[in-house]
Amino acid sequence: MQDRQEQFSQVVVTAGQMRDIEKRIFAAGMPVVALMEKVAGLIARRISEILSNTPLLRGSRVGILVGPGHNGGDALVVARELYFGGYEVWIYSPFSKLKELTSQHLQYAESLGIPIYQTIEQLPDSDLLIDGLFGFGLERNLTDPIASAINQLNELPVPIYSIDLPSGLHTDTGEVLGTAIRATHTFCLGLWKLAFLQDQALEYLGKAELIDFDIPLADVEAVLKDTPKIKLITRAKALTTLPLPRPAVTHKYKEGHLLLICGSQRYAGGAILTGLGARASGIGMLSIAVPESLKSLLVSHLPEALIIGCPETESGAIAHLQLSENTDLSSFNAIACGPGLTRDATPIVQQVIESDRPLLLDADGLNILAQMGAIATLKKRQALTVLTPHTGEFERLFPDVPDAKHDRVQAVREAAAQSEAIVLLKGARTAIANPQGTVWIVPDSTPALARGGSGDVLTGLLGGLLAQAATKQIPVEDIVATAAWWHSQAGIIAAQERSELGVDAFTLTQYLIKVLSN
Repeated sequence: MQDRQEQFSQVVVTAGQMRDIEKRIFAAGMPVVALMEKVAGLIARRISEILSNTPLLRGSRVGILVGPGHNGGDALVVARELYFGGYEVWIYSPFSKLKELTSQHLQYAESLGIPIYQTIEQLPDSDLLIDGLFGFGLERNLTDPIASAINQLNELPVPIYSIDLPSGLHTDTGEVLGTAIRATHTFCLGLWKLAFLQDQALEYLGKAELIDFDIPLADVEAVLKDTPKIKLITRAKALTTLPLPRPAVTHKYKEGHLLLICGSQRYAGGAILTGLGARASGIGMLSIAVPESLKSLLVSHLPEALIIGCPETESGAIAHLQLSENTDLSSFNAIACGPGLTRDATPIVQQVIESDRPLLLDADGLNILAQMGAIATLKKRQALTVLTPHTGEFERLFPDVPDAKHDRVQAVREAAAQSEAIVLLKGARTAIANPQGTVWIVPDSTPALARGGSGDVLTGLLGGLLAQAATKQIPVEDIVATAAWWHSQAGIIAAQERSELGVDAFTLTQYLIKVLSN
């Protein structure tokens, strides 16, 4: 049971893929009416649990919002079950034409004496609303009168629980189609829909919960086998990806040697934060190249690291790398470059791009790459490259890629294919793509991470894991997704303890190890 839950919790589907999966289920002999009873029964039981465990909602009056399709049919079965469970229930059914099965359920509800209303003005008070107006697959903009009704429902001071997807959201992009229900809680049915991982949908979804109704794994695999996968990074997956446990007999160079190139007189803190992120990764050996004037500062914060003081420009940026006589870039398992560099360090970025080492570029490393022409430059690299842009940096790197704000998954997938790099697009739902089209999404985050320096911490953490992965043959995209998950979870734990206002980047570094012990 646990294996199935873990497998299905990682799967993400588009509207088209979900339709194809359902078609296979029905073609195999599952009656539509039976599946509706099963799914809606699970939802009704879950709502009953929530109501009974929430003192303010016990004995609630529940309003059921019914649409014309099978999502409305699900809502009507929920209405019936809650009515039989002793709740006071009423139904809002504004559509004159319903699918046959939905119409039958409405007739039965009416025969039970459940009040049914056709206009928003008629609706009585309620303590809770259940949204079954539209399910997955909606593609057209909502218009009046239903659009106006949704806007009025959103203004009511009561929680709204949506079935499968808040009505009015596009299943794949999360786009608001004119208007949409602002749900307090959404029950996603069977498999995660792509909208749940798009930043623009998050303020409408509320708390999201997957309702597993026992889709056969063979049907999922049959539909998804020939398409690039979209997967969620879960705690279980992340922990199995980390380089743990370590072998009983090892030494520091077997546990990876990372070179960080970061910092300037103007942005000294970026070098410190990046180094602290790398420290938390468990990297065996850490070298940090900074301007000579920052060397003593870095030694005081990271005494275990080898701090390389480099000649600097008049502006206080690294002028050129000054490695020891017996050391060159090939001595390192991975290089991470960018935080706090300033664009005056352009020759440094050019040098590491020309190296044969796995390379992580962030911050000014990305800005310099954009000036060089990202796609053409990266295609010349023979080694692995990981890019970690926020949306603004992404647009500068990939000006011809479709708007990342509209469909983050498609944008990051296209960017990875064009650049032949692994691309991590930061956001409330960070998305990672490899050149083959596989996408990992980090399903949880916190706005507490919207602070200067938090991205520097991720660069160090990810750089450390990349250097360790190079010695242990761990799939790189899995490592990138794991680092993003780890960083996000540290922010979540810190925010729970200190509030969303109390998680500065330095504090964040102190919570990274807590993630692994929770």
